[in-house]
Amino acid sequence: MQTTPQLKHEAQESADRFLQGIKDCVPTLLSYLSIGFAAGVVGNTAGLSIAEIALMSVLIYAGSAQFIFAGMIAADGSVAAIILTIFIVNLRHLLLSAALSPYFRRLSPLKNMLIGSLLTDETFGVAMNHASQKKPIGEKWMFGLNIAAYLNWIIATLLGAIFGQWITNPENFGLDFALTAMFIGLLVLQIANRKRIAKDIAVALSAVVFVVGASFVTSGSAAVIAATVIAATIGMVMEKWK
Repeated sequence: MQTTPQLKHEAQESADRFLQGIKDCVPTLLSYLSIGFAAGVVGNTAGLSIAEIALMSVLIYAGSAQFIFAGMIAADGSVAAIILTIFIVNLRHLLLSAALSPYFRRLSPLKNMLIGSLLTDETFGVAMNHASQKKPIGEKWMFGLNIAAYLNWIIATLLGAIFGQWITNPENFGLDFALTAMFIGLLVLQIANRKRIAKDIAVALSAVVFVVGASFVTSGSAAVIAATVIAATIGMVMEKWK
């Protein structure tokens, strides 16, 4: 049976890990603010209300999906088309969760579900960078990282929705490119931290070749998913075969 000092020590340790997760999220907060603000502006331009944009951020919580949603709403897309497109685009989260799952095998299904539900491209990037630097990735740390990002995203999209009333053309400010720019930044940082530039470039080039080839026989979204799976498989084989 644990004593009171032991319990206090464990509680303090858990709190420290949670706070460390928040601190490690700070470098990504500026990108969340800019991308979230852009998503709010684009949503407002598409005719969504502030409440609708806020609800979308709380429930969907996916930058690419929210940009797609706003664009398809503005283009009078059907409900079925919007749902299917967002589902296909967000299938990448299966790959993100699968890559991160080995670090949380000992957790209960509920805790894994909570971590996975708030996992984003950015928090995944931070976690994998930590892993590549041999830094510990734990439950409390991941919750701190995810929750900080989640709350920041909701605030950013709300600000964009509010101030977006005075921005009628987001393209003039480059807000439509904000999401792409963020992904490029994350990719560059991860390549730099891994220090395996030759392999990473080879995987990136294979992804480009496959996505261009697949786009001739299927839709753009399906081509991206197929190229991602194939390139990731190539990368895994290259990592194992040294």
